[in-house]
Amino acid sequence: MAEPTPMNAMITDAITQTNVSLIGDAPSIAMANSYQVLAQVVGAGMQNAVSNQQGANSIDLAVTTQGTNVLYAMSMAADSKSTSEMLGGNPVAEALVALKGAAKSF
Repeated sequence: MAEPTPMNAMITDAITQTNVSLIGDAPSIAMANSYQVLAQVVGAGMQNAVSNQQGANSIDLAVTTQGTNVLYAMSMAADSKSTSEMLGGNPVAEALVALKGAAKSF
């Protein structure tokens, strides 16, 4: 028990016990606060990742749409020229064209 003082001994004992309790609880409260902050940071990071992914999907959709528009807007002359350039010099493609021509003659 505490030394005799002009204060009531029960009051000093209660204050001493409260101080000991607070000192004993401080590490666990500090760890709980750290875990709480960590959980909030991880949650905010996940929200940012989802937001960035949605933005990237919007950009990807715009790029795909623009590319499709370019393909549909190509003229037939440019399309046939690019096809002949791809197939020209290809022996398999030339053989298929010759067979197609021969089949049409019948």
